[in-house]
Amino acid sequence: MGWFTSVKNPKLKNDRKQSDNIPAGLWRKCTNCKEVILAERMEENLNVCPLCDHHYRLTAEQRISLLIDENSFKESFKDFSSKDPLNFQDKAPYKERLLKAKSKTGKEDGTVCGIGKVNGKEVAIAVMDFSFMGGSMGVVTGEKIAWAMEQGNEKKIPVIVVSCSGGARMQEGILSLMQMAKTSAERNKLKKNNIPYFSILTDPTTGGCAASFSMLGDLNIAEPNALIGFAGPRVIEQSIRQTLPEGFQRSEFLLDHGFIDQITPRHELKENISFYIDMFHSKK
Repeated sequence: MGWFTSVKNPKLKNDRKQSDNIPAGLWRKCTNCKEVILAERMEENLNVCPLCDHHYRLTAEQRISLLIDENSFKESFKDFSSKDPLNFQDKAPYKERLLKAKSKTGKEDGTVCGIGKVNGKEVAIAVMDFSFMGGSMGVVTGEKIAWAMEQGNEKKIPVIVVSCSGGARMQEGILSLMQMAKTSAERNKLKKNNIPYFSILTDPTTGGCAASFSMLGDLNIAEPNALIGFAGPRVIEQSIRQTLPEGFQRSEFLLDHGFIDQITPRHELKENISFYIDMFHSKK
């Protein structure tokens, strides 16, 4: 018999299963500052890192809870869902991607729209959700944003759109690009009727959304360090073959160069919007 044949799976006496004593989801590691923080503390701080102020993404429901008075929101077109008119397929059929997104999020589409109140003042609002196919803008999203603007015109109330999107949804082709024109036309009606439109830009706001309704607000208000632009930084660098400035396409860079009007931390957003509604919108 060999010397070691009787020894199987040796264990140290001090070996402890620490993972069994720690509840899952108790801690979160900040992707920005790399510090480990209590998940409960992060949630209480509106999903903003309390150490470095990094703003994490929110769902559409969390956004509405943040901006709209409790029990005042009435959602419209909840059951609207995109179809597959082009029978699009890349690595997977578009129908399968839609089913997967619906199963993952429990939603029919990535944008939520409706009527609510901000500190007692009625508004029409549309909020995009990145968790549904990267917040991409398809026909349904375009329709919901256009509807919110139509409600602003009909009811003579301010309009708020919260953008969080990678751009137009390529699986719907030209139909998704047409939403740029439709939403821009509805926004122009608001301008003619002196109805205030507030665009809130979160991380990311890119592509066809940034090239249309997202940058057309009477006030374009961004969250800190949000990525905002048409094409991504890597695409631009490859096209112009130059190194881009540090922080290019981030909120702070765009504010310095006049592309947005204000950067507002998340916990100040509702009160700021309420103030601007009073300033821009006085009912006669």
